[in-house]
Amino acid sequence: MLVRMMSSSGVMRGCRLLATLFLGALGISAWVSPAASAAAEPMPVVASFSVLGDMVAEIGGDHVKLTTIIGLGGDAHSFEPTPEHVRALSEARVLVVNGLGFEAWLPRLLAASNFQGQQVVASRGIEPRRLLASHAVDTGAAQAGQSHGHAGHDHAADAGAAQGGAAQAGAGQAGQGQAGHQHEGDIDPHAWQSLANGMIYARNIAEGLAKADPANAADYLARANRYIEEMKKLDAEVRLALGQIAKDKRKVVVPHDSLGYFGRDYGIEFIPIMGISSQAEASARNVAAIVDQVRAVGGAAIFLEGSANPKMAEQIARETGATVGGVLYADTLSEPDQPAGTYLGMFKWNAGQLIYALRPAR
Repeated sequence: MLVRMMSSSGVMRGCRLLATLFLGALGISAWVSPAASAAAEPMPVVASFSVLGDMVAEIGGDHVKLTTIIGLGGDAHSFEPTPEHVRALSEARVLVVNGLGFEAWLPRLLAASNFQGQQVVASRGIEPRRLLASHAVDTGAAQAGQSHGHAGHDHAADAGAAQGGAAQAGAGQAGQGQAGHQHEGDIDPHAWQSLANGMIYARNIAEGLAKADPANAADYLARANRYIEEMKKLDAEVRLALGQIAKDKRKVVVPHDSLGYFGRDYGIEFIPIMGISSQAEASARNVAAIVDQVRAVGGAAIFLEGSANPKMAEQIARETGATVGGVLYADTLSEPDQPAGTYLGMFKWNAGQLIYALRPAR
């Protein structure tokens, strides 16, 4: 009887071959079960606009594959979902929206995508404020489409930007206005302009992600807690800096009522005046009317839209003594490589611009 001795390496090769054949017969590829492979894939998540997208990225980290529907500089007034948005939402396991009447286009997108995942309303639990009426300024035809505090304006990075209504889960759809036509007394959707609200947003997002992806729940909650600590630190810094400005000097004239939550938190009175948006022509009549209103309300600083005529700003400043501030970001972030490219960066930028404009002359 001839016995052939095999080397230890040959034995191992044979074992591996037998194991491969056995696993192949069971339909298992590369010795990894389909469930284990799927668990390693990032969870597809859709956020409605750039601020929420940044929050989801901070809290979700590598566990999520993020799609942001309205990107940087996007305008929810004119936004129309595309086939790419429909496809992204149909594949998503989580959808994060603002609520409070912000995303008017959402019901159409939900219907078209047959979304079956979990919807997270980031603003759930905040104390909403109501929009203010704008001070009327007789600037003639330039006022068309601007008869209320928050209607029909450009959404470039500017001092004011309200968006239309948003579908929310359950009863959240009640009382929502038409897209781009919110009026005095409507719910102000810009709740993220408060860091206290931002903390609520972060908790809601973390809980939503954890519910949809329990395996990574601990990490979502831990990341949210670290994020909230950063918000608390920034909030303390802003309060300290603004506390050095006299209360009677904290009056800021803006084109639209979109920073009211910021004002409520830090004691700044934002006064929306129609006619100082980029749509208003810099005629003598327009400027004179705006100057009268700025004087009447006692505005210490005035922020125009980024595309407004600089000569208008200079003349208003010269005739009223108010400081003309820079650009404020309301409902969009800047490019990622710029200071307002994240939620915290946007908040820090806005606070810095306001503090610089309101501080006493040196």
